[in-house]
Amino acid sequence: MKNSMKVGLKETITVEVTEEMLARFDGELVHPTYSTVALVYHMELVSRKLLLPHLEENEEGMGAAVSLKHLSPSGLGTKLEITATVTEVTERKVVTQVTASNSLGLIGKGEVVQGVLAKNMIESKIEKSIRNEMLEGVK
Repeated sequence: MKNSMKVGLKETITVEVTEEMLARFDGELVHPTYSTVALVYHMELVSRKLLLPHLEENEEGMGAAVSLKHLSPSGLGTKLEITATVTEVTERKVVTQVTASNSLGLIGKGEVVQGVLAKNMIESKIEKSIRNEMLEGVK
């Protein structure tokens, strides 16, 4: 990872709640509000956007952990601002604190941990996983 990745760096995205982001299970609408699943996605997205400019050519980031509290609902058409702030950087890990807000205030907060690995190491781990699954299926 480049030396440019530092604690305190921030990235913000703005999204508008769409039909696809509403709370559904098995295709059935549960609540006409922004889902926790969508919140996790946007937390990871903003954290990734923050990481990308700081990766070396041979590196890639991988999600390692997400924790969050979904505090308040946001309806269809609501505009959200989601901000990630770097709170910890090591040679192979970046931790961001993420907040999500609408016009009424904070709707969610949490943490995203991303591992930083060489691309060939990620490919090797994926191939090993696939081979293992294929061997398990033969038993």
